[in-house]
Amino acid sequence: MAELLALDKRRLRESFAHAVDTYDAAAVLQREIADRLLGRLDVVRLQPRAILDIGCGTGYDLHRLSKRYRSAQVLGLDIAETMTQRARRRVGLWRRLTGRSLFACGDAEHLPVATASVDMVVSNLALQWCDPRIVFAEARRVLRPGGLLMFTTFGPDTLRELRAAWRAADNAAHVHAFIDMHDLGDMLMHAGFADPVMDMETFTLTYPDVRGVMRDIKQLGAHNVAVSRARGLTGKTRFARFRAAYEALARGGKIPATYEAVYGHAWALETEPAPARDGVATIPVGRIGRSRS
Repeated sequence: MAELLALDKRRLRESFAHAVDTYDAAAVLQREIADRLLGRLDVVRLQPRAILDIGCGTGYDLHRLSKRYRSAQVLGLDIAETMTQRARRRVGLWRRLTGRSLFACGDAEHLPVATASVDMVVSNLALQWCDPRIVFAEARRVLRPGGLLMFTTFGPDTLRELRAAWRAADNAAHVHAFIDMHDLGDMLMHAGFADPVMDMETFTLTYPDVRGVMRDIKQLGAHNVAVSRARGLTGKTRFARFRAAYEALARGGKIPATYEAVYGHAWALETEPAPARDGVATIPVGRIGRSRS
């Protein structure tokens, strides 16, 4: 598990920073999963005063949260500053000027947010780029008693065709590894959350060729950033073996790419949250400075 969760944060930040101009065009599935996640709020009676969106990206989820909870203050956090800049433009001038929408560049494993300062934490398809154990503990810390955590991530069947095709080419780790839904549920309990609910659904995207799959992944910035990933260039012979193996998996002349979407939510107990960890600076959401841009 430790090796699985060891990620190169510098490479992760660079990947998403470089993808800011191509992300939205490729993020069709990401928006669909976001819509399904946020649709679950229809049965939630909580009326949050402050919401934290972890891994806000270009701001799609954050914009929808802002429209749903118009009086709430929404903080968007992303590891790539270019993403937060794009999200800032998306939410609209009024919310920025009134301080209803704030933005911060930061790491989900070290949230720059004060203990017990938000009522809802939402995260769409960002958890797979983190150590969930740490993120859950941080979410528990920043949530007020009775607060809600809602998230999506990808499960281990994600990109199974891509993974199998690379295994036919070499023994290196070319594809990001994903954590099982049941393990995530155990992690929620260990972090001090109550009543965790987990479920999943599978999506299969199809492409005219293998390069279409690779292009989408690149445009999303979703590179393998594991410390144990394969380094260096892939030779022509190995790539030819990979492509042939992937093409052999075609269905009706289309190249499949499977994604296992995992949905989860849990509640912060009606008790005092855990204290801030040593060495982590935290500030109340309302005191995060607004951009002058």
